[in-house]
Formats: sequence, C-alpha cells, structure tokens
Amino acid sequence: MNLAQRSAISCLAVAWLAAPALADVKLPALFADNMMVQRDARIPVWGTAAPGEKITIRLSDRKASATAGDDGKWAAMLKPIEAGGPFDLTVSGVNTITIHNVLAGDVWVASGQSNMAWPVRKALNPETEIAAADFPKIRLFSVRLAPKETPQEDVRGQWEVCSPRTVEPFSAVGYYFGRELHTTLGVPIGIINTAVGATPAEAWTDAATLRSDPDFKPILDRWDQAVAEFPKTSAEYQQKLTEWKAAVKKAEEEKTPAPKEPQMPYGPGHPDTPSGLYNGMIAPLVPYAIKGVIWYQGESNALRAHQYRKLFPAMIGGWRHAWGQGDFPFLFVQLANFVLVVPKPSDSTWAEMREAQLMTLSLGNTGMAVAVDIGEQDEIHPKNKQEVGRRLALVAEGIVYRMKIEYYGPMFRSMSVREGKAVVRFDHAGSGIVAKGGGPLKGFAVAGADRKFFWADASIDGDTVVVTSDKVAEPVAVRYAWANNPVCNLYNAEGLPATPFRTDDWPGLTDDAR
Repeated sequence: MNLAQRSAISCLAVAWLAAPALADVKLPALFADNMMVQRDARIPVWGTAAPGEKITIRLSDRKASATAGDDGKWAAMLKPIEAGGPFDLTVSGVNTITIHNVLAGDVWVASGQSNMAWPVRKALNPETEIAAADFPKIRLFSVRLAPKETPQEDVRGQWEVCSPRTVEPFSAVGYYFGRELHTTLGVPIGIINTAVGATPAEAWTDAATLRSDPDFKPILDRWDQAVAEFPKTSAEYQQKLTEWKAAVKKAEEEKTPAPKEPQMPYGPGHPDTPSGLYNGMIAPLVPYAIKGVIWYQGESNALRAHQYRKLFPAMIGGWRHAWGQGDFPFLFVQLANFVLVVPKPSDSTWAEMREAQLMTLSLGNTGMAVAVDIGEQDEIHPKNKQEVGRRLALVAEGIVYRMKIEYYGPMFRSMSVREGKAVVRFDHAGSGIVAKGGGPLKGFAVAGADRKFFWADASIDGDTVVVTSDKVAEPVAVRYAWANNPVCNLYNAEGLPATPFRTDDWPGLTDDAR
C-alpha cells in the first residue's frame, strides 16, 4: 500500500468517526432533561434508529421495547405512572440516551394567538410575579414559530424548570393556569406553550378538516389565490422592505420616529397559512400524552364569527382525532372586552364571536373562561392574565378534576314573557346572582317584534332577572353584554361574571362572512 492509499484510508476513517452514526437512537425535542410525562396514562415514547434496531425504554420501574421499522421509526408505550419523580428516562439501542429530572404530573398544551403567547414580563405586576416564580415542580416548554406546508415530525424547543429566569418570557396565561392547578392539586404540572400572535384558527386546523366542509372552502380559495399572486406580492414586499430600511437609517440619523415595518404578504411561509401552524407546531406534539388543552384565540376570526361556529369545533375535533386520546379536555377563553363603549344597543362582531365560543360548549368535555370584564378599552392584550389563568383553572377543577366548586358565572338558560316583562333564568347562579358593586344591573337590552333594541331596566328576583323597557310593550328578545366593550355587571355570589348572551337568532354582521 503506497503513501497516497494510506492517506486516503486515513481520511475516510477520520470522516467516518466524525460523522454521526446512522444507527444512533434519536428522540424528538419533547424528550429531554426536565420533561414532564402525563401521570396515570399510558406514555408514548418514539424516535428514530437504524432499521431493525431493537430499542429498550425505561422509566422508574416501567419498561417497554420496540423495533425500528424500515423507515427507521419506532414507537413504544410505557405503562401508566403515578405523579412523582424525579426519574431518569433511558432509551437504549446501539447507544443509550439518559434523560434526567423527569417528573410525572399533568401536561397541558397552551395554544392560540397573542393573548396566549403574551409573556409574564408584559403582564400585570411582572417584577413581583417573576421574583416569586420558584416552582421546581412546574415545567415549561415553548414551541418556536414554525409555519409549515406539510406535517412535521419535530419541533424546536426545550423543557425548563419554572424559575424567575425561565418564566419571564413564558406564556402568562399558561403559567398562571399551571400555577393555580399546581397549588390546588399538589401535583407537578407541565405546560407546552405553542401560540403565535395574530393568527386565525384555520392556521391551527389540520388540512383534512379544512377540506371536509364546504363552509371552509373560501379559506382555501383565498390561500390558492395568494399563492398564485405571491411572486408579484413578494417582489413588492421586498421593494418596500428595502425602502423601509433606508427610511429607518435616515430616521436614526435625523433622530426622528422610525416608520412602521411593512407587513409580510400573505403566502408561502406566512403564519396565517391554512394548516401551517398545525403542521409545524401541533402535529409534531402528537401523540405526546397530555391531560388537555387550554386555548385563547378568536380576535383574528371575529369578522368571520358565524363561520367560527363550525371552524372552532372542527379544529378541536381534528386535534382529538390526531392525538387518539379520546375527547380530552379542551378549555378556552371567551374574548375579553375591547375598544370603545357604544352608547346604544347595536350589533357587534366581537359579541357574535363570544356567542360562537359559547356555542362550542355543546361539544363534549369543553369548558370556557369568561373574560368580558377584565379587558382594556385601548389594549387588545389586557394585562390581567392572572385572573384569566385563575378562571381557566377553576373550569379545569370543576370539569376535569371533578371538584365541588362553582366554576362558571351565570349562564343563560331560558326566557319567558309575563305581563310585558321578560324573565330570564340562569344556570350556574351559584349562591345567588348579584349586581357587582351594588346599584342597578347594567348591560341588558330588549326588543319587540320590530327587532329594535333599547336599553332596559333589569332587576334581580331570586335566581332570575326581570327585564323591562317603557319603549317595548311586548318583549320578544333580550340581549346582555352584547357589544365589543359592554358595560355589564351581572355576577354570581362567587364573583364570576355572567356570559354575554342573546335570546334571538336574528341575522348578524358576520352571517355571510367566509
């Protein structure tokens, strides 16, 4: 063997040693140090290895095995484990991966748009809350933005132990929800935050679901049109971006306000891509064992609220089908109050969205936290995320954990008319219904057969509210808190606000919006 041959062989050997072994067992990002596994449920574990490779998985005294298929993929199922830890999770093939500081508890996925993504550092009392966030048995995982054209198999992100350092950028609603449950239940809680600001529900809905209903066809048609026009809109965007950068530089030199950055055009790579966020930020989480989902979204669909009546339940059904865990709990936040107070009764897109969200409760194992009283007129991201998290946790404690508590405010049950008065009855009246702060009830409007609404006088009579107006002799319909930013004060004695409602089904602003 000459010197050249020896040199070539030496180089090949070095390259082989430096390259990752194709047979190495690999795991998705969800399986890493500080992770949380779902207690009292079978635990799926999956990854890749060389085709035909035998894999052994151990967690505490639980053990499972698998064999990698021809595509290198393998999956195994560990038997349920009680809440506790820390444990080590070991996955062994030709190599061994050991994952440390694993806890068993309840894992919740937190998703939606900006009000779910909104971090602790921007919410109410950030300094105090961050300093107090020392909860080693709460685990946090943030999924990074990843709109994709097709379903992915992994996400970018990592598990972290809840601390002042890690909680600061984390979802405020997710954290406060998890903290309430951890404090009340005394078990470890894991929160997987996968939320993106300003995104519509169709971006979080799987493609098969969007194709399954003709009412969703306009969503897909808009997308097809955007893709066809993208070469033109993308070129225009790049030109605007170049001009914007030059304008920013000039503003810095002249010490004047910088212009607003141009928006990315709707098209490939945009976060609003139908199914894009499902593909990149939900599909890769499946089938990780979870307790349930919390969801805060709807602002971006408010102009299509009537369509949301179908879209939102369909999205939930798609997630449940994909996970294969049955109808796991899906809890959501009804839109908070926002923008100007309207001086007289009128139609409202946000009221119609709240109605669509309320109607979703007809889907099994769902729950809703009302936030119509904790928004801010001039801020679409209200800061009081503590109360949102607390109310979501109350719903979970009542519906999921079967605690004997009142977890809803008054909810419309029925209306009858007696001697020119509308009598409204409620479920979830709790220990009694009240006007918060005393004084008269506010937020009720009444209409006759002419469908013209007027503000009404409303009074509490036991567990009912009697609604009258001297302008409506024969009431036909009653509405409560029916506005983008309603002035309303009906609560139960437990301090939970009534859900906005209407007794009519007359055409709304969004009926034809698709």
